[in-house]
Amino acid sequence: MADVQVSLRILGLLPDDVPMTEGESLESAEFDDATEVAVRHFQQVRGLSVDGRVGEETYRALSEARWSLGDRLLRYDPERPMRGDDVTSLQERLLELGYDAGRADGILGPETELGLRAFQRDYGLTSDGTCGPATLRALRQLGRKVTGGRPQLLRQSASLVDSGPHLIGRRIVVDPGHGGEEAGFTQGETTEADLVFDLASRIEGRLAAAGAMVFLTRGRDQNPSLAERTAFANDARADLFVSLHLDSHGSEHARGVASYYYGTGSGVSSTVGEQFANLARREVIARTGMLDLGSHPKTWDLLRMTRMPAVRLDCGYLSHPVDRLLLLDARLRSAIAHAVLAAVQRLYLPAEADPPTGTFVLPAI
Repeated sequence: MADVQVSLRILGLLPDDVPMTEGESLESAEFDDATEVAVRHFQQVRGLSVDGRVGEETYRALSEARWSLGDRLLRYDPERPMRGDDVTSLQERLLELGYDAGRADGILGPETELGLRAFQRDYGLTSDGTCGPATLRALRQLGRKVTGGRPQLLRQSASLVDSGPHLIGRRIVVDPGHGGEEAGFTQGETTEADLVFDLASRIEGRLAAAGAMVFLTRGRDQNPSLAERTAFANDARADLFVSLHLDSHGSEHARGVASYYYGTGSGVSSTVGEQFANLARREVIARTGMLDLGSHPKTWDLLRMTRMPAVRLDCGYLSHPVDRLLLLDARLRSAIAHAVLAAVQRLYLPAEADPPTGTFVLPAI
């Protein structure tokens, strides 16, 4: 707990003058109301799930947030990639200068190293892939070269257009949430794990009929870890990753469809992921009439660790009686599957050939 509170104080989220109880030391500090409020604030601004608890993902994000560019030497380590806000700053700077450093996700991977080496070479520095004092001075002296929009958006959009409109040979990973002993939300005999697996199977069939190569991250009785799911997608060299979930909430009014993509909410995002999240959500809404809850940027590891555009699609609330009745209808699950197919196809279509939302129909084969 002490290191969590130290991190929150460094970030200015927990005042230094918060009093401790008599006899309490930093090491014995308790998780009090002020700490919970600070954690919730941090989770909100970082795009994490806001629950006030310091789980693995929140703890890692707190540790990464303590680093600023220049605090340490940055270099690529294939065994233990460096992570932190200083890495994000480096990636953003390289992207602004027109170098392809991959996604600005705060993880120093091979793409970031290649972008850094290219910058060092062009600027006459030793091209060693290490961001030290000389490289930092050069980065700070140069102005932005790429204008007219986010450079990663320009690059990714051009790549989509160049790849063509067909789905034949596209590698798409569909991730049904939960599984095995982890059933997710359960209502009577209805479980989230079973419903999303059925939905994933329907999506798999429709995408395969369109010529795509489709992989599911789990079988009916399996529950791979989050790291295993993202590693599976990366190893498959997927073009797209779609994670399927159903939601639940204590409020009787919670219902509807939402989608999520990697993003910090401050301009750093997976731009193709954002486009795909919007397409998928709008297609589902148009074909089912369910409530539209919008698309939102998140820094969840599920979206961050995948090396391709990734989307999480929450297809309704099993805790809401209306949504539950709809989701139990196989015809509605088929409509959602067709909506995902339509979204995938529209992602690759040029603007002049893009059909209106809710109108795409798979051509007869």
